[in-house]
Amino acid sequence: MNMNRPLLDTATRIADTIMQDNPGLIVTKWQYDVGLLLTGFWQLSEATGDSKYYDYLKTYYDYFILPDGTIRDYKFQEKNVDHLNCGKNLFPLYEKTGEERFLTAICHLGEQLEIQPRTQSGSFWHKQIYPDQIWLDGLYMAQPFYAAYAGYFQKEDCYEDILHQFCTAREKTYDPRSGLYTHACDESRTAFWADPLTGRSLNIWGRAVGWYSMALADTLDHIPANRTSMRAELISHLQELMAAVVRYQDPQGVWYQVPDSRRSDNYQESTCTCQFAYTLEKGIRMGYLDPDTFLPHLQKAVDGILQVFLRQDGERTCIGRGCAVAGLGPQDNPRRNGTLDYYFSEPIRDNDYKGVGPFLLLAVAYEG
Repeated sequence: MNMNRPLLDTATRIADTIMQDNPGLIVTKWQYDVGLLLTGFWQLSEATGDSKYYDYLKTYYDYFILPDGTIRDYKFQEKNVDHLNCGKNLFPLYEKTGEERFLTAICHLGEQLEIQPRTQSGSFWHKQIYPDQIWLDGLYMAQPFYAAYAGYFQKEDCYEDILHQFCTAREKTYDPRSGLYTHACDESRTAFWADPLTGRSLNIWGRAVGWYSMALADTLDHIPANRTSMRAELISHLQELMAAVVRYQDPQGVWYQVPDSRRSDNYQESTCTCQFAYTLEKGIRMGYLDPDTFLPHLQKAVDGILQVFLRQDGERTCIGRGCAVAGLGPQDNPRRNGTLDYYFSEPIRDNDYKGVGPFLLLAVAYEG
């Protein structure tokens, strides 16, 4: 390992491992976590000068974006905001290549924004199968794309809608006991996992809060400088959120699957740790977070990722202890009920893309 750039060196070895494990086309599914991972690959290509990482991304988008700009096997009727996340890479792909199919695909995803069902408060449903539900995950999937789309096509009226959705999520998922935000809220208060009085889910899931932190940091990239009050409100929310998050950082610098629980079967979880570290680095670098307050937490998180989660298995380099998946419902899946038992029962795996993507971006920004 290059001790002068341990994060970047680790990032290249993890990326190489993923390409070795998935040669050619990484997967034949339009998949939100792949979109995040490949954003990291693009930045890694820029930082190292090695085009293989960009080429790997391009192979994926060449498969999915057909010559007429339609997205292979895309199902609008699912009305799933997760599907918007892969669209974030289409903006720089269009700028780099000039290929009209990428711009057309952006417009198709913009059409989904128009038809996405909304809660009574005006927020996007997370998916068609999750009626009336706001998930923190969904803020990350939809809002940075929405803000980029608004800027690209000069849809000035969209900015207030974006801010409203952040403010609504903040209000409806805030948990006063922990100072953090619950995984989701059902505005109808009828879902089996929802508190009948507040609509909130029962617990704090680390990765959901991680998605939310990244959503705030990344959406700010696309809010014009002249939108001063909107920027100030989003920055204030980010500051408030991260001040709460760092209170739950453990002595080794990482965060737990359920950050505010120390039940014996809870565990140090890598995806939320990488997401929080990414947000801390970006918040400090962009001037949103006070370095005197937050830089020690970032440095501790970087050390924790390398010491707690990094694992070498022969030639394979892995970030371990990543929760494979967690969700709430739908109605025909009562196991996903938001209890601690549920969150601690989901499988754990290596090199989960939802953690590797933020790690690659963190490594490039921190050392690139």
